[in-house]
Amino acid sequence: MTSTLRLPAEWEQQSGVLISWPAASTDWQNNLADAETSYLELAALIAQNSHVYICCRDSTTRQHVQQLCCDNGIPAGKCSLFIIEYNDTWTRDYGPISVYRGNELVWLDFEFNAWGGKYEHQADNEFTRSLHRQFNSYRALQHVNFVLEGGSIDSDGEGTILTTSQCLLNPARNPGLSKKQIEENLKSSLGIQRILWLDHGHLQGDDTDSHIDTLVRFCSPDTITYVQCTDSTDPHFKSLSAMEAQLKSFRQMDGGIYRFIPLPLPTACFNQKGQRLPASYANFLIHNGNVLAPVYGVDSDSLALAQLQQCFPQHRIVPVQCRSLIEQFGSLHCITMQML
Repeated sequence: MTSTLRLPAEWEQQSGVLISWPAASTDWQNNLADAETSYLELAALIAQNSHVYICCRDSTTRQHVQQLCCDNGIPAGKCSLFIIEYNDTWTRDYGPISVYRGNELVWLDFEFNAWGGKYEHQADNEFTRSLHRQFNSYRALQHVNFVLEGGSIDSDGEGTILTTSQCLLNPARNPGLSKKQIEENLKSSLGIQRILWLDHGHLQGDDTDSHIDTLVRFCSPDTITYVQCTDSTDPHFKSLSAMEAQLKSFRQMDGGIYRFIPLPLPTACFNQKGQRLPASYANFLIHNGNVLAPVYGVDSDSLALAQLQQCFPQHRIVPVQCRSLIEQFGSLHCITMQML
């Protein structure tokens, strides 16, 4: 382990948030208007507390987004737009992961293979390098020859990460590497000391192989929130109950007991084909004193917001409508990447 490296927690101060805009030429075309409404709402909220960095696939989209931001009162000085090619808009998984090397801020550019080769991904895999060339900042860039998605890990800022074995041990990510070798790669590249592996938990409709940011999140170094299923007739019940039991066996670095706060499994949401969508309240974004919380226009929204307020008593909980996002099988945290 490189002792000078540190992977910060999401609740630490951010300079802004990065998003990649949906376009008609992508698979958002069937619900593009609704998706843009969610993206605009999110961009406006980010701009209230920091800077919003918006990536667009071409100059036409950039001009369109610039006009939308202007029409919706997002100050030009709080918004930067870049033209960068990308395959998909799940910026969390292919964008830069920020670490501190001593006092130096470094962007880590991990390999991205579209969740084990499920989709086209060449442009996404080159995204961080392309962004760095345009970003014109003091941030250093370091390539890491290891497949890792940002949504597959969650940090407490003090040397511990949460992840799932279903995702990081999937042979389609880093074939030929043992669990021990994967742990060594994570420790050396992120500067972490230990990994808490969850062996259970999955949402129907999720094709990330159980990203941790859909299931379990740190709220502080001693507090963890997680998706809980209390309906024994729900198909998620067995898996999420096993996840809950394992989660409660985890201990802090010093042996202390974590405080656990459950989030409800959202009231079931389905698309027009009858497929259950992977809605999750764990897919929130912590951002400079706010928690931007995904809601879906269902009965469980109010309980989820109340539970998140317990998780973050010093933060303002801000609901963001994300029903259109789960139509593409992701949510709020998935489309964002915090920038330090």
